[in-house]
Amino acid sequence: MAATSPIAKARRSTELSLVVMAGLITGGAYVLAALGENATIPAQIGPFLGLLLGLLIVAHLGVRGFATGADATLLPLAAILHGVGYVMITRLDDELAGLQTTWSIVAIAAFIGTLVFVERAPTLARYRWIFLFAGAGLLLLPLVPGVGTSFGGARIWVSLGPINFQPGEFAKLALAIFFAGYLAENRELIADGRKIGPLRLPELRHLLPIAVSWGFAVLVMVGQKDLGSSLLFFALFVVMMWVATERAAYLLIGLVLFASAAYVAWRLFGHVQTRVTIWLDPWSDPLDRGYQIVQALYGLADGGLSGTGLGLGSPDQVPEAQNDFIFTAIGEELGLLGGAAVLIAYLLMIGAGLRVAIRTENTFEKLLAVGLTTIIGVQAFIIVGGVIKVVPLTGITLPFVSYGGSSLVSNYILLALLIRLSDSSARRLHERSDDPTPAERWAAWRLRRRGGAEGHAT
Repeated sequence: MAATSPIAKARRSTELSLVVMAGLITGGAYVLAALGENATIPAQIGPFLGLLLGLLIVAHLGVRGFATGADATLLPLAAILHGVGYVMITRLDDELAGLQTTWSIVAIAAFIGTLVFVERAPTLARYRWIFLFAGAGLLLLPLVPGVGTSFGGARIWVSLGPINFQPGEFAKLALAIFFAGYLAENRELIADGRKIGPLRLPELRHLLPIAVSWGFAVLVMVGQKDLGSSLLFFALFVVMMWVATERAAYLLIGLVLFASAAYVAWRLFGHVQTRVTIWLDPWSDPLDRGYQIVQALYGLADGGLSGTGLGLGSPDQVPEAQNDFIFTAIGEELGLLGGAAVLIAYLLMIGAGLRVAIRTENTFEKLLAVGLTTIIGVQAFIIVGGVIKVVPLTGITLPFVSYGGSSLVSNYILLALLIRLSDSSARRLHERSDDPTPAERWAAWRLRRRGGAEGHAT
């Protein structure tokens, strides 16, 4: 969308106001946490606010320069979730807070880099097979001897010198792009299929590539004992098939397959049995296997409606509170109101993502927007549901909130892709679909300048 568009200007002005507000809220929460814990204002509050607002402004300028017509709420929502998570991580461990600061800078750089290099979202569909093989390679990387490492019983980490990361966080984005590209090209063939009884099932040759890639992802995740990611890939596949074919039968089939797979996993894997047992009755072993979830529930109960106050709770009583159980820390110190605010932020982000999908007429963009939004929504549901004992614990991160460089960087790349999709749909709605990208405007300016220089020389 052209920079002179009034709608684009209004959206960017709104976004700037919201990201500044998110930064000020985060800064205020940081001060309150320090006062509650040490009764002193942190000495580094000035540099902290400067770095925080600087990162947010840089991210905003990236959107203003490379995705002018994008939705104005996506970046501010991510900023407030990121800010709340950072304050709680700082509250729990200063050393981890320093590492999270470094990863925040990397994440913002990856966010802007994605906007710069992905100028038109449909071009991603051309490389769908590359994304498939890249995603498969990333999933297999932790199984490579000498490279992959285990933590908490799951072999999902890769160590390359001083850098440790989870390749599965990036594999989900690659496979979402592949699913969207393949389904956009073959959706009619898959939807028509062959009628068998009351169901219409697709021809095997049309379904085989996407079914094999999904099955491969799930089996690898099961082999790595990363059942949370297995559930995420399963939900991603089922939702995108349902949206692509517009057939609710895929939801029913997916539910049956999920129930069957969950039963088989429960029978075969001891750690799954342990998690189900803890889910059903954590108080049967409150000092060992059920300790983490019991302490989490006590923390949420202590928080009550309005919380104990930032810096006044005891979230460090929950093991790994900065990762899987960071929502417990939020619920304890900010109460039901603070926890509900976090959930509302996720709901607004999901709504914005689905709004992008509804507004675009391009099939690939629609499916990719649905897939990326599904990743955020399902991930948030799984981790929050595990903390409050709605579903068994699965060990994945809360998007933008939990500690972890891999998760933070991959989620900002996901956010950049959603913003790019939003900008693409805005181009079609309000102006020309062939409105030039910043890179194309730059190339045209250089060409005009070269032509003018040659004319002046003659």
